[in-house]
Amino acid sequence: MSSNTAPIVQKSRSRDGLRGLSVVAVLTALVCALPMLAVLIAALSGGTETVRHLIETVLGEYTRTTFALVVLVSVGTFSIGVGAAWLVTMTRFPAVQFLEIALVLPLAFPAYVLAYAYTNVLDHPGIVQTALRDLMGWGPRDYWFPDIRSLGGAALMLTLVLYPYVYLLARAAFLQQSGTTFLAARALGKSPWVAFFKVSLPLARPAIAGGVLLAVMETIADFGTVAYFGVQTFATGIYTSWFSMFDRVGAAQLALCLLTFALLLAMLERMQRGRAKYHDPARRTQAMEPMQLKGWEAGLAMVACGIPVLFGAVLPVIVLFSMGLGSEQNLLSPRYLGFIKNSLTLAGIAAVVTVSAAIAIGFFQRLKPGKLSRGAGYISRLGYAVPGGVIAVGLLVPFAAFDNALDAWMRSTFDISTGLLITGSIWLLIAAYMVRFLAAALGAYEGGQAMVHANMDAAARSLGQTPVGTLRRVHLPILAPSLLTALLIVFVDVMKELPATLIMRPFNFDTLAVQAYRLASDERLDGAAVPSLVIVAMGLLPVILICRQVGRGR
Repeated sequence: MSSNTAPIVQKSRSRDGLRGLSVVAVLTALVCALPMLAVLIAALSGGTETVRHLIETVLGEYTRTTFALVVLVSVGTFSIGVGAAWLVTMTRFPAVQFLEIALVLPLAFPAYVLAYAYTNVLDHPGIVQTALRDLMGWGPRDYWFPDIRSLGGAALMLTLVLYPYVYLLARAAFLQQSGTTFLAARALGKSPWVAFFKVSLPLARPAIAGGVLLAVMETIADFGTVAYFGVQTFATGIYTSWFSMFDRVGAAQLALCLLTFALLLAMLERMQRGRAKYHDPARRTQAMEPMQLKGWEAGLAMVACGIPVLFGAVLPVIVLFSMGLGSEQNLLSPRYLGFIKNSLTLAGIAAVVTVSAAIAIGFFQRLKPGKLSRGAGYISRLGYAVPGGVIAVGLLVPFAAFDNALDAWMRSTFDISTGLLITGSIWLLIAAYMVRFLAAALGAYEGGQAMVHANMDAAARSLGQTPVGTLRRVHLPILAPSLLTALLIVFVDVMKELPATLIMRPFNFDTLAVQAYRLASDERLDGAAVPSLVIVAMGLLPVILICRQVGRGR
């Protein structure tokens, strides 16, 4: 009798494990969809008067500046990322092995940190203009100098920190290409540069387009840089409407405009990722032989690859360090230790929650492929294309209404005030971080999951393991390096995230990013350098891990 019931019991346990996993995955997807649905409902419930007012006043300017910023950053990241990737992959020149790793370092810097550093150097009282006036004997009105606090300045800051997205994907695509087509073009009399534009660049187009789209999504999500430079974009408009003008409907309608554009970009990125499937290393018939550069060509290549590293990482660190030495900020004071503790608490909890959600969704997709699991995975990835300010507005609108309704009911029924039970805690902010960065954690998890053969699942199940047991005993030990990478990526992204933290943080719960933004807004740039340096230092660890992967890619 026991031999007949054992399979039934085992089957029941397996179903229970799968049901629980599906519940977690679907609930996570619903949480990710909630901000977008809430923004849509809040925007449509505002009527047409607010829409007309926005169209007549600020919508045109927000659209123009956001579009111009996207175009400038797209061109900049494409030019630097593709050019540097081609040079370090397909040519040889002095210091190429160092530069192919160093080119990733600017990824550790938030764009607003570079904005603080370069404003201190290039603004009117800065060292550059002061030296020019002293050297040439000019007065304040005797010369013209580019204004760093401008649309062009914001585009430059964003380009310097976002080009590594294009560089990494383009370099991976160039490494995977067969040398046969390139050599065929050379045999037909084409120069190396013509062969690059006619052959290598078109083959790498899907990967390059994916990197540019990632940079664009980060651009429309940026708040700290454009707010500090006074550039009016949708991101700054959402924050201004919510806090300065207390116009919740206007903020929601602006968020809906930005959300529509972001979702369009997400769809384009997904299409590009699907088209990139033909980049398959197994199809390589002949390895590409790098060209040896000599003389002025080698020197020019060193300069071209060294300039992004110099202005995107080396110079900002030197400037911030010199600024911090002259400030009165004390990292060991109780106040700053509180900022560091709050930042580490938020980043640590958000990293664990986000990676746990990624594990549930990724394993559910593997275990039970179908419309439900694919839909949950797709919705969960959309958050990366949604700016932090949009997510913040989308979560605050429904939960603030719930808090107010609950407080009113408790007052009328029990004469007790519950206050801001949800919106006054860090947990809603943690949920916003999860929605924003779940796509990054899913990408790292799925990259590692590809190493787990399906036969391992079948073997574990034949030995009586439930789905959860298979995940715990088979998958997680193999995926430990990928999960660690995912944890570090989310940790650093949360440390740098500014708009969601500014809007949703509990009262008197400030972080390093908020402190840097507040000091910079008060024009206390020397003070802002101190928390900025801490943020950068904590961002170097995952970048170093990425650099190690880049070094192994050849």
